[in-house]
Amino acid sequence: MAQDNYEIQVYASPTQTKGSTIFELHSNFTFNGEKNVLDKVRPSYHALHETVEITHGVTENFEIGFYIFTNYTNPYGYRYVGSHIRPRVKVPNSWHWPVGVSLSTEVGFQSREYSGDTWSVEIRPIVDKQFGKLYIAFNPTLGIGLKGSDDHTPAFEPNIKTSYSFNKLALGVEYYGSLGQLNQVPPVSEQSHALFAVADLTFDPRWEVNVGPGWGLTKATDGFVFKLLVGRRITWKKPVEKKLQ
Repeated sequence: MAQDNYEIQVYASPTQTKGSTIFELHSNFTFNGEKNVLDKVRPSYHALHETVEITHGVTENFEIGFYIFTNYTNPYGYRYVGSHIRPRVKVPNSWHWPVGVSLSTEVGFQSREYSGDTWSVEIRPIVDKQFGKLYIAFNPTLGIGLKGSDDHTPAFEPNIKTSYSFNKLALGVEYYGSLGQLNQVPPVSEQSHALFAVADLTFDPRWEVNVGPGWGLTKATDGFVFKLLVGRRITWKKPVEKKLQ
């Protein structure tokens, strides 16, 4: 689980609006993590993970995202780790569901030195709801290794977020877990469970800022990680067509 920290984020249900693109930089540093090479995977101790994410709204209810994963760890240096592509579809607002719902499917590869599975797919249902100033989101994610491990049974990786808005600032808590593969769930001490205290800055709808520290709740989880997400939305305007006189 230590090397899954390239994008530490609980997804909200809305997709990018048609014709708009958001450019995001996910950065996090592991202050306290695994110090040994385990199953040929390099340690996460003092690792700097930086991920570039580019997401474009194809229609009002469908978007496609692309990731570039990088890692800097002494003494291995700065490395390109892999890339994923992520299509996502949302339940239209016209359906008037009581909660926001969308479905993300992410597939791609990572270097064997940084992940036990070189190819994997993630299926992420997203459910959220705004209750006045209180926001709650739930991502009951399934991760499936396609290449690198012999067992391709899905692993259950739930993510939960709750936050409360204060004018242009929202303060909240995010939970990230990995309970293991469904056919062989390990003891809790061998599972990954982490809790982050986060702040979301909402001063400008064009910008997205999410920042905060996180603590591992089990020995199998990185002990202390600090993350920062900065995103910028751009709406591409179509050129105005001139009428012939």
